[in-house]
Amino acid sequence: MDPATGSKTNGGAPPAAAFPRLEQTFPTLTPQEIARMRRFGEVRNYSNGERLFETGKPGPGMFVLLSGHVAISQRDGLGHITPVIDQGPGQFLAEIGQLSGRVALVDGHAEGDVETLLIPPDKLRALLVAEADLGERIMRALILRRVSLIQGGVGGPVLIGPSDSVGVVRLQGFLTRNGFPHHLLDPERDHDAAELIARYSPSPGDWPLAVVADGTVLRNPGETELARALGMIGGPAGNRIYDAAIVGCGPAGLATAVYAASEGLAVAVLDARSFGGQAGASARIENYLGFPTGISGQALAGRAFTQAQKFGADIMIPIAVKSLDCSRNDGAFALALDSGDIVRARSIVVASGARYRRPGIDRLEKFEGRGVWYWASPIEARLCSGQDVVLVGGGNSAGQAAVFLSGHARKIYMIIRGGGLGASMSRYLIERIEATPNIELVFNTEVVALDGTEEGSLERVSWQSRLGGEATSAEIRNLFLFVGADPATGWLGGCGVTLDRGGFVVTGAQSELNQGRLVPQLETSVPGVFAVGDVRSGSVKRVGGAIGEGAQVVAALHGFLGDTAKPAL
Repeated sequence: MDPATGSKTNGGAPPAAAFPRLEQTFPTLTPQEIARMRRFGEVRNYSNGERLFETGKPGPGMFVLLSGHVAISQRDGLGHITPVIDQGPGQFLAEIGQLSGRVALVDGHAEGDVETLLIPPDKLRALLVAEADLGERIMRALILRRVSLIQGGVGGPVLIGPSDSVGVVRLQGFLTRNGFPHHLLDPERDHDAAELIARYSPSPGDWPLAVVADGTVLRNPGETELARALGMIGGPAGNRIYDAAIVGCGPAGLATAVYAASEGLAVAVLDARSFGGQAGASARIENYLGFPTGISGQALAGRAFTQAQKFGADIMIPIAVKSLDCSRNDGAFALALDSGDIVRARSIVVASGARYRRPGIDRLEKFEGRGVWYWASPIEARLCSGQDVVLVGGGNSAGQAAVFLSGHARKIYMIIRGGGLGASMSRYLIERIEATPNIELVFNTEVVALDGTEEGSLERVSWQSRLGGEATSAEIRNLFLFVGADPATGWLGGCGVTLDRGGFVVTGAQSELNQGRLVPQLETSVPGVFAVGDVRSGSVKRVGGAIGEGAQVVAALHGFLGDTAKPAL
C-alpha cells in the first residue's frame, strides 16, 4: 500500500533494463550545463513527500534536480501505483508533453528535501533553441521518455473491453495515432476488468470503459469526449489573434507549422482527429528523401509534431473546424470550432487534406469499424492475424498496406480496378508485392457485395471481374479500402474560396478571381487564405510534395502579413 494515498502498489522500481537506452533517456547534466540553464528558470524547494507534479493535471514545466531525489510513479484510475524510476541530482524531470504544458502522465514526489530549478514550458522551448547542443540532449530524452511510456503502457487511460471490440479498436487507434500512452484490460483475462464491466456496463453497447487518472469512468466515449477527459486539448487562448491558423495537421500542415513558428510567427494548428493525416497511417514510407531504410508515417509525423511544439506552435487536437468567416471586420479571419469557440488569425492555411473515399458498395457503412478499414496499423494487423483479407486499391498507400499486412495475414487478395499498377504505384512497391508469395493480385475487378452478422461484423466479401463472369465469394472478416480520397473542404463554404470540379482548392493564377493580379502560387481566391498539400488542386498528392508546399507557403505568409501591417498611403 502507498502510505500517502492508501492505494495498491505493484512491486518495486523496475530494473534499468526496462529502459534500453537508459543513459540517453535519463542523462545526468554537468554543473556547467546546469549553470547555463539557470537563466531560464527559478529555484523551487520541496519537502519530503510533497508532489512536484500529478497525473492528469497540467505540468508546471521541466524540473532540474539540484539536490535530493524524486520518485516517479504511474497511478491509474483503478488505484494502482507502479514505480517507474528514481531520479537524483543533475537529472531533469519532464517528458514531451511539457513543451506545451499538457497534463502530466505520471506522479513525481520528493523523497526527502529537494531543491530544483523549475523551467516553465515557454522558457523550456527558449532553452531548446538557444542552447543547441544541450537542447538536443534534452529533446532526445523527452522523446525517448514518451516512447517508453507508450511501449510500457505507462500513463494515460485504462481501456476495458474485449480486445477485438469495435470501441476498443476505435479508441486504441485514436490514442496511438496521437502518441498517447494507454493500457488495455480484457475482461476475459483480467478479474478486475470483468468486475468493472459488470458494475458499469452490463450492455455491450457501453463497451469499452475508459478509466482516467482521477477515477472517472467513461462508457464508450467519443474521441473528443475522451480527449477532454485526458486534458489532451489545448484550445484557444482567450482573445489572442494568431499570425497564422493552419487547418489540418498532416505533413503539409505540420511543415507549415514548423517553418512558420521557427521564424517567429504565432501559429495555431487544428485537426479533427490526429497529427499525421493519411500519411500518419502509412506502415512504411521508403521514397522520402533522407530515409534510405524507410520510416513509418507515424514516426515521421511524430517528429514533425514535436518540432512544431518545440518552436511554440499551439496544436489543438481533436478540434473540428465548422466554418471560416472571411469578413475580417477586425482585420482577422475567424474559425468557428465544434466546441463553440472561435480562433482568430491574420492569415489562414488550408491543409485539411482529404477524407477516405467510400466506394458505392451496399451496406458498407454498417461494417465500418467492424471489419471494414481505411488504414492498416498494428491494431488492425492484430485482428487479421492468420486470416485471409481483401485489400482494394492500386496506389502507393495500398501497396504499403499490402506489404505490411502480408507479415500478419495468411493471404491478401489485392483487388485493383484497372489492368495494372505501373501508372499508379512506385516501382519499388510493385517489385516487392510481386515478390511476396501471400499477396495475390486481382486486376480489372471490384468488390460487389458484403455480408455479415446481425450485430454488424463482416463475414463474407464478394468481388467480380469488370470484364464479365460470375462473382467470387470468400469468408473474409477484414476488408481494407484504399481507393483514393475526397477533399475536406466543406468548412470553406460561403467564404468565397474557389474550388475545382472535384472540390479541391484552386490557388494562384488558376483561379479566375486572381486574373489580372500578381498572387503567390499557393494563395487562394481570398487574399490571406492559402492552401497546401492534398487539398490543393493540382498538388502531386505525395508526402514530399505536401511538406515542400508547407515550407514554401511560409514566404507567402510573411509577404501577406507584411503588406497588411503597412499603413495605407
